[in-house]
Amino acid sequence: MAIEINDTTYETDEEGYLVNLADWNEDIANAIAALENVELSPNHWEVVNFLREYYAEYQIAPAVRVLTKAIGKQLGPDKGNSKYLYELFPYGPAKQACKIAGLPKPTGCV
Repeated sequence: MAIEINDTTYETDEEGYLVNLADWNEDIANAIAALENVELSPNHWEVVNFLREYYAEYQIAPAVRVLTKAIGKQLGPDKGNSKYLYELFPYGPAKQACKIAGLPKPTGCV
């Protein structure tokens, strides 16, 4: 599987996650988001960038419970809750946000 942006092809796995994390950029994020029917707002980017920083530090994509708690700690309780995150990423905040962020599928996600 692959995604094509500006005449460049990027390899994805069968679920649409980037194979090479180093390929990621904002154009790829926007293309994946479009495929996921998500229009990226500043609030989406806040979560996407948080996930990328989290991954850089811990080398793991967090499951939704860990994500919710970590976002609450850094961005405040109004953003660190499942309701808010599901409004941004309706197909699963950890799973869908990680895909858009160019990260692997979080452990524990089916």
